[in-house]
Amino acid sequence: MNPIRTCFCFTIFCALSVSALAQARPLPGPDVQQIYDRLLPQIEKIPAFDHHAHPGFAEDSDVDAMAAPPGSVPFRERDSNPELVAAAKALFDYPYNDLSPEHSKWLVQKKAELRKQYPGPAYFNMILDKLNLERSVANRAMMADYLDTKRFVWVFFADAFMWPFNNSQQRSRNPDEEVYIPLQEKMLHRWMQQENVDKLPPDFAGYLTFISRVLEDNQKKGGIAMKFEVAYFRSTKFGDPKREQAEDVYQRFVTGGIPSEQEYRTFQDYIFRYLVREGGRLHLPVHIHSAVGIGDYFNLSESNIMNLENVLRDPRYSGTVFVMIHGGYPYEHQAIWLAAMQNVFLDTSLMELDMYPSEFKHVLKEFLETFPDKITFGTDSFPYNQTLGAEESYWLGVQSARSALAAALAEMISEGEVTEAQALQLAHGYLHDNAVGIYQGKVH
Repeated sequence: MNPIRTCFCFTIFCALSVSALAQARPLPGPDVQQIYDRLLPQIEKIPAFDHHAHPGFAEDSDVDAMAAPPGSVPFRERDSNPELVAAAKALFDYPYNDLSPEHSKWLVQKKAELRKQYPGPAYFNMILDKLNLERSVANRAMMADYLDTKRFVWVFFADAFMWPFNNSQQRSRNPDEEVYIPLQEKMLHRWMQQENVDKLPPDFAGYLTFISRVLEDNQKKGGIAMKFEVAYFRSTKFGDPKREQAEDVYQRFVTGGIPSEQEYRTFQDYIFRYLVREGGRLHLPVHIHSAVGIGDYFNLSESNIMNLENVLRDPRYSGTVFVMIHGGYPYEHQAIWLAAMQNVFLDTSLMELDMYPSEFKHVLKEFLETFPDKITFGTDSFPYNQTLGAEESYWLGVQSARSALAAALAEMISEGEVTEAQALQLAHGYLHDNAVGIYQGKVH
């Protein structure tokens, strides 16, 4: 045989073999369970940065700027979920196998004893330590003295600036708004008290100055970002009115009267965009609730994350960092493509609570296969009541995310998409590094 031809054929064969090995497979192999078993213990050792939570006790009204109206609860978040018993056992050595009212008294008493044993900030620091959470972002109306600011960093709420007028017409739209909007009015008055403002400024320029002063002061108090829950109150379709239009509405209604739906919308559209611009000026990232919400009147179509595309892709806001809280769920397949923008990130909190790990795994895999450096972990921990508090939802979020992450990465390794070393780099990014990198040295 011609040696040159033999060498040439061998070279082609080697190239084809390498090419075949480099081609990702469409299905995981029989090794996926073994890979998962190797990955999970390593992923559990990664100290996580929880990018979205509402830490606090059930009696603390500052845990959120809102309150939950009556509404349907997803299957996994109901009190009957046996995983919550597992959480109580893991965190508090709960001795029972159910959360019956009689047995739940034990859990309430145990937590009360631990709060005495671990006074002040020590209690929630202990919870973070048990879950290997390095830090947790506290989405709260105001910070509490029982949260250690070295472990809990503050994200404050900015929606209230959009509700300065007579809101009787807005409240009457449905029972949910009767709960939500008065709380926005309360929050606005708290910002006014903080700035020693007795009444709203008589002119629009003064109102904008007041808003900026609150943002600046909150940043000095440790606030690392501002948060919008606007999807609960109105459509996330934001127009782009001129300042003169918003100023006209303000001047006509700041001292009384009820603006029409369109007049209020024009004013709010401008204020939202003003806050976004200020976020860029102050290097204060903007967090936006971008998923399904609680209550029976939450409008999914009006809150679709894609409604915000005209804002996120606006060149005027290229200096503002956006974090789309909850990843656009249930429109997460479209949402991940918004992360193509350099200044847009997706947080996956809530999804790991509403979804079981078997389903959340698919979301994480899609995100990791698309823009792995633009997704961040969060628990959406919340104190639902004295029995099922922030502690149990922390546990559920952490366990779900770590196990789903290990499963997603195990499939990616088995299918030839990444090596194990690359998979662990992605895990560090999702659980910690991607989020920490957003805040330019303010957290670590």
